[in-house]
Amino acid sequence: MDYEDRVALIATISGVMVAVVRYDKVDEAEAEVAFVVEDAHQGRGLASVLLEHIGAAARERGVRRFIADVLPENRRMINVFREAGYTAQQTFDEGVIRLTLDLEPTDTAQEVMRAREQRAESRSIARLLFPESVAVIGASRTAHTIGQTALRNLLAGDFQGPVFPVHPEAKAVAGVRAYPSVLDIPDQVDLAVVAVRADMVVGVVEECAQKGVHGLVVVSSGFGETGKEGRDRQDELVRTARAAGLRVVGPNCLGIANTDPAVSLNATLSPYVPPRGPIGFFSQSGALGRAILQRVAERGMGLSTFVSAGNRADVSGNDLVQYWQEDPATEVVLQYLESLGNPRKFTRLARRLAQHKPVVAVRSGGSSHGVPTGHAAGALTLPDYALTSLFQQAGVVRVEDITQMFDVAQLFAYQPLPAGPRVGILGNSDSLGLLVKDACVRSGLKPHDPVDLGPNATAADFDAALATALADDQVHSVVVVFIPALTPISDDVAEVVRNKAAVSQKPIITTYLGHQGLPEELRQIGQSGETLRGSVPSYPAPEDAVRALAHATHYAIWRERDPGRHPELADVDGKRSRAIIDETLLKKESSRAEAHPVWFTSEPVHSEETAVEQDAARELLGCFGIEVWRHIPVSSAEAAVAAAEELGYPVVVKANAPDLRLRSGGSGIRSDLRTSADVRSAFTGLHDRLGDDAMLVVQRMATPGVPTVIRAGENPSFGSVIAFGLADVTAELLDDRAFRLAPLTDADAADLVHAVRSSPLLFGVPPGATSLADQPDVEALQDVLVRISRLADAFPEVAHVDLDPVMVNAEGAHVLGARVWLREAPELRPDSGPRRLRGVTF
Repeated sequence: MDYEDRVALIATISGVMVAVVRYDKVDEAEAEVAFVVEDAHQGRGLASVLLEHIGAAARERGVRRFIADVLPENRRMINVFREAGYTAQQTFDEGVIRLTLDLEPTDTAQEVMRAREQRAESRSIARLLFPESVAVIGASRTAHTIGQTALRNLLAGDFQGPVFPVHPEAKAVAGVRAYPSVLDIPDQVDLAVVAVRADMVVGVVEECAQKGVHGLVVVSSGFGETGKEGRDRQDELVRTARAAGLRVVGPNCLGIANTDPAVSLNATLSPYVPPRGPIGFFSQSGALGRAILQRVAERGMGLSTFVSAGNRADVSGNDLVQYWQEDPATEVVLQYLESLGNPRKFTRLARRLAQHKPVVAVRSGGSSHGVPTGHAAGALTLPDYALTSLFQQAGVVRVEDITQMFDVAQLFAYQPLPAGPRVGILGNSDSLGLLVKDACVRSGLKPHDPVDLGPNATAADFDAALATALADDQVHSVVVVFIPALTPISDDVAEVVRNKAAVSQKPIITTYLGHQGLPEELRQIGQSGETLRGSVPSYPAPEDAVRALAHATHYAIWRERDPGRHPELADVDGKRSRAIIDETLLKKESSRAEAHPVWFTSEPVHSEETAVEQDAARELLGCFGIEVWRHIPVSSAEAAVAAAEELGYPVVVKANAPDLRLRSGGSGIRSDLRTSADVRSAFTGLHDRLGDDAMLVVQRMATPGVPTVIRAGENPSFGSVIAFGLADVTAELLDDRAFRLAPLTDADAADLVHAVRSSPLLFGVPPGATSLADQPDVEALQDVLVRISRLADAFPEVAHVDLDPVMVNAEGAHVLGARVWLREAPELRPDSGPRRLRGVTF
């Protein structure tokens, strides 16, 4: 093996090789590939995974095709190749089938790999959450220790399988027979809760591997959160566990819980877990985990599963998203995130899950981009509002705090989704009804006028008003306000609201006596005492109720909308684009030390980035159908006049220096120049004021319209990202920018345009226009967005593209200025290629 022309990869389980794949180059672009999988492990998908990895290694080394000779009777191996999703050809000669696979990734191949990933990660999490037996390693006889707490919570939670305390000396802990080590336990152990000193954990993992344990919950601290030595210990823990096929929750975590009656697993440090319910909860914070569980119970809600990942060294929120997608018991997903290990993968997985189940997320540290010490994740380099934009693209409901998370969750979990934004309002308080209406308007909903039933309204009055509102096709959801009357409070009104909600296809929420959560009077109760769908959420203030309803409405609209398609771009010249990029990088021209606009990334331009010459940049963008208007550099008034005559009047003279604005109306531009005298005057004025460094240029003048700015580039956390906003000082000061991940569908492009607060300027008649025929051509703008996203996605070498300004008028979207920077492509894009441990390359 030279790991260039001949590459081999092996699969091991606990250090024992069970499969091998290798390729040998036949020529520069073609290689022969072969597998061997041990008989006992055939049919488990090993060959498919190895093909995925060896294919990635081959592409990195310039191999474009695999050939494989297979005997006709080896149907299993033939199916591995056929089901891989690559473009394949098959021939038969002298009793041997020759398969030729084109390694260029296809949509089918991506779907196959991601489906395999989803199955594998989902099953690995299921093994953690559905153990048939649990060992508590480090179970202590001392009260209030972590080990004893974990053991007692397991026992008190009525776990349905055997629990094995592990203690080096004790014969029994908490009345349960103990064993000196996990290896001394005579029965199978599926899950181990590890509560020993940090320096002992790796040894425990090795024993668990010998025992055949499936998963670990490491509640011990003393790992990455303590500094370099702890991080090294944490890395060793993960390497040891992965080598044995173990999944690890933690370290430094609260634990996991599963409320399924067949399991009743409370492997956490919290003495109480909420009852059965439709909500899956992932939390990175162990410190907050206990308070979160208590708050869920106080609101009357229930959980299906709960995972606190702590330092998130192995099992992450992405793993749980994969599991919850298939879990029929989970209808709503909540995530408290302190860091994002693979943000691009999170948005991809969340978008797939959100098509079927609501995903609500709180992310702390938004103002600082910080990552808690010990977390196996890097800091994000996008502004926090950009993260919100990307969550919106994925359909994730991002809220500001845990209180808002539960406000939204209780609506998602127990009420149907609104079919639209129109809100019916009724109650026995006129002032509160008006508060609801005002809050609806602020939240983008469309409220009807409140129906005031008066302070003496009876249950019959509420019944009739609710029936009318629910029967109205112009009402998509109903907010009920009920405050105490002077007479004694009865449950009659609550019974009316509860009964209507039980059969309604429209959501009903309420501000009922100032209660928060699901009051007993408004709950639908199951046979086992659990809260059922149809229960009515209550909020202490009308504004809280409307905010939750607005989140649910916007999510419902997102879910029903057409996700769009990736338009066919027949005029794209990928081959020429690659040549331009390679030629430019070969020159290694140093970029100017100019910072990127702060709303795109907090990272400055790197010294290794290369600025693309103007002509090459225009050609590169032209390869993707983006025409950049020509401009002519000039150094004298006479040269400016000559350029104007060459281009044709009217023209503009503007400063093209990177530190000066290119935008129309800016201080570095003179526009609507129609004579040679105008051009001379403009050139002289700008040159006298800005000096020789201004780099003045002449350009044909575009018809006035709405100036916008588009930026695209390679973000280290998210991969290729597209940013959009208006080319306006006010918009920039207000941070009125929106972001999306590339490549964009046509629907994504439309959403991106609408996402900025100043977007109405693009959908009306601009100042000075005389008719609707002068309305800006927004479809042309969206086409530019799709094309620039396709360029950024196709070539990770594109570090940054700046289209500024893009003038949108009735004639189209015109790119008047463009700059491009390149850098050597990263070895591995976020969420691309086969899964790998951090820092592992081939």
